[in-house]
Amino acid sequence: MTDTGFLAGVRREIRRMASRKMYIFGMVAVPVLMAVFFLSLLKPGLPLKVPTAVVDLDHSSMSRTVTRSLNALELIDISRKLESYDEALAGIRRGEIYGFFVIPDNFEKDALGGRTPTLEYYTNLTYFVPGTLSFKGFKTVAVSTAGSVVRASLVSLGVDPEQVGAMLQPIAIDNHPIGNPWLSYAIYLCPSFTFATFALMIMLMTVFSITMEIKNGTSVGWLATAKGRITVAVSSKLLTHTVVWFSIGLFISWLLWGWSHFPVNGSLGWLLAAVALLILACQAFGLFIASVVPNPRLAFSLTALFGILTFSFTGFSFPVQSMYGFLAVFSWLSPVRYFFMIYINEGLNGYPLFYSRMWYVALMLFPVVACSLLWRLKKACERPVYVP
Repeated sequence: MTDTGFLAGVRREIRRMASRKMYIFGMVAVPVLMAVFFLSLLKPGLPLKVPTAVVDLDHSSMSRTVTRSLNALELIDISRKLESYDEALAGIRRGEIYGFFVIPDNFEKDALGGRTPTLEYYTNLTYFVPGTLSFKGFKTVAVSTAGSVVRASLVSLGVDPEQVGAMLQPIAIDNHPIGNPWLSYAIYLCPSFTFATFALMIMLMTVFSITMEIKNGTSVGWLATAKGRITVAVSSKLLTHTVVWFSIGLFISWLLWGWSHFPVNGSLGWLLAAVALLILACQAFGLFIASVVPNPRLAFSLTALFGILTFSFTGFSFPVQSMYGFLAVFSWLSPVRYFFMIYINEGLNGYPLFYSRMWYVALMLFPVVACSLLWRLKKACERPVYVP
């Protein structure tokens, strides 16, 4: 007697998963290793001590004070003290430094004489993060040095020091970073990149498990196990994967919000519910691609292309509001976009569920859309044709 039905489909899929190392590699090894990779890469929270240089052409007490101020910054490290602009520029070209600060000749003399000397700094923004951090450090020291020179000049002219302070900074700024007061890149980027990679692997492995049935000609037996019902065939296959994916999702969540102590200012329960919905939505996306293009090569190419672009189009590397309209549309086609919005609301901002309700509903719609094309997938499974 032939074993058929939902449970038979589950047993069949477990045997297939156990017989191919690709499932272990794609469903367990890659997501976990990528989570560990991003956590270790961004462990300091922010790249610190970016190698830079200073070109001191003045060699005065004031220029040495500026150099000490630069070296005291946490963001940059004055790893070299050079004697010329050309030497510093050569260091940037060789990749030894990411920027340099130039103190001009006669700097102290001109500053005290009121002749407004010019402080110059150069940063290599080819490497965006270290270039930006060195720019921030150089600008901070340049502004504070300018303020110190003006203060010394005014005090020497007899102006009261308290009045000088009010003139240099007439408005006091009280800064309160919301959601991420530590200004840590890790808190913002690690969950985003980790779950974006996790989502990509879910979509790829879903496409792999379905299209390989068609390629190998086993889709007829797959349907027969489900008594010819494509809904039973798909649910028995994908729900078996869902159990594994959710276990890996829980482990990644523990790495982020348990072991690494990333903040969860809202509800952890609703955040884990978002992880579960992300898994279902990504499986539905893979099912949709496999139904539209039941060819492994083309389906893999489309899924990989869209999944990689997810890192750019979902908003955690560049704001969607600033994208061109025709590009911003793609951000709303990715399940990761909605998970990202939920994480910002629940994890960082701690907003009530009311403000995230639409993103949860959006994730629920992905399976609905994918199920509308099951008839097409059934057709391809009944007559498996592989075109290399």
